[in-house]
Amino acid sequence: MINIVLFGKPGAGKGTQAEFLKDKYNLTHLSTGDIFRYNIKNDTELGQLAKTYMDKGDLVPDEVTIQMLQSEVDKNPQSAGFLFDGFPRTLAQAEALDRFLEAKGQNITATVALEADDNILVARLLERGKTSGRPDDQDEEKIRNRYQEYNEKTAPLMDYYKAQGKFHAVNGIGTIEEVTERLTNVFDSF
Repeated sequence: MINIVLFGKPGAGKGTQAEFLKDKYNLTHLSTGDIFRYNIKNDTELGQLAKTYMDKGDLVPDEVTIQMLQSEVDKNPQSAGFLFDGFPRTLAQAEALDRFLEAKGQNITATVALEADDNILVARLLERGKTSGRPDDQDEEKIRNRYQEYNEKTAPLMDYYKAQGKFHAVNGIGTIEEVTERLTNVFDSF
């Protein structure tokens, strides 16, 4: 079983690339953002709670995110592996994911980070916000707050996975096809 964590700041192209990678490598794509948006759209209790944080540009607390993700993994017992997109975002989440997978006789195979300049990503998100309807993509201040949260909470995970020999960085700037080719080269090495 292959379990990959896909990292990158909002707008780095994780969702776009995950669509290709899940099909090519027969992985179940678990995007916390998609799962939260589904719950928000359907006005579930989890969705209402997540929305209060997301509307401010804050990350959803670990406890809520971890429970939601464990539920999604458990819904896919026949999966050949998982592509975690947007999770883990904190050291506590990474440790909780490791414990959860170990209890199932699994582990994280590798982590791959899509790297890109903040100013390029802000422009991408503001453009996406014009058509997505997502309020968190329409306000530069909220976007930069999300990047600050990422730098403070998520970036340290790179050291966590580097210490395990599981971290790979990929240039996320270029055409979709160029980035896909870079990712494929890395994935084929697992």
